[in-house]
Amino acid sequence: MAPQHPPRFLKIVNDAKQRVRETSADAVKTRLDRGEKFVLVDVREDREFAADHLPGAVHLGKGVIERDIEAKYPDLQTELILYCGGGFRSALAADNLQKMGYTNVISMDGGIRDWRQKGYPLEK
Repeated sequence: MAPQHPPRFLKIVNDAKQRVRETSADAVKTRLDRGEKFVLVDVREDREFAADHLPGAVHLGKGVIERDIEAKYPDLQTELILYCGGGFRSALAADNLQKMGYTNVISMDGGIRDWRQKGYPLEK
């Protein structure tokens, strides 16, 4: 069940979502199955990532992604698909990466919750 989020948090998420491209779990799964090239980034907390994550995902938590992204992916055109628990933290992170100059950033709406609900595979 999705947590109830406070209104001020939802306000900044909704603001970010106006500027961020989004995709669905189904679309990401299709692209993974086709072997398409993109970087799948889990922006959840360390303990969440350790519990399980999408196949092939790299971990750059919401708290450090802006600090660490340039060292890992210096090319501003790198396609980055971000996800979190439900699509809120990933939208905020995607918005910030766009402000940093990244031009091909997408947030997975519904996050890992939607992925799990569909029964798609996970890694530990």
